[in-house]
Amino acid sequence: MLIQFKRRFSMAHRLRFDSVSKCMTPHGHNEFVAVSLQPKASAKGMDWGNANYAASFADLKRHWHGFVDDALDHAFQLGADDPMLSYFRDHEPELLPRLLVIRGDPTTEAVATALYMKLNAILARFMPDFECVRFEIEETPTNSIVLTPQDVIACPIRLGEWCHRADLSLNDLMPLESWGKFDTPSSSEAVGPTQ
Repeated sequence: MLIQFKRRFSMAHRLRFDSVSKCMTPHGHNEFVAVSLQPKASAKGMDWGNANYAASFADLKRHWHGFVDDALDHAFQLGADDPMLSYFRDHEPELLPRLLVIRGDPTTEAVATALYMKLNAILARFMPDFECVRFEIEETPTNSIVLTPQDVIACPIRLGEWCHRADLSLNDLMPLESWGKFDTPSSSEAVGPTQ
């Protein structure tokens, strides 16, 4: 049984390694991220005849959607060697928490892999009986990236340490203690129209 949910976010990025690409100019997209979770084989599974679920949608989505809404939405995605990082450090350091930074160009493929790793960290901390078996980012209505656990395992580089932490971090430019922590919403906040 797969449990699926989707969230929309806005982003900006620029790609520097393809010198003839229009994507060298900073630009943005409205993207959708869809995840498919399933209980791990070692988990207790469905509570048939009682709650009739393995976990509530609200519990499964709470921390991931918190990350997407509070950290990822409207972030500017840059490569770790992009000279624009120096501008932000020198002139607008208050915007450093809004920069998603990975090694290499922030292509949809690379950012999807980094975000899948982030989701894995969040699940390991807050919902350890579940795993993500399919991760999709729709960059435009005609372009999507779909990843499976094997794709994440096959990533040959470390995209950033922030990807492996269950917090609101998007980069490794700032001290760990400066990143926000997940709030635990009250039960009335957990079930709203955006859930």
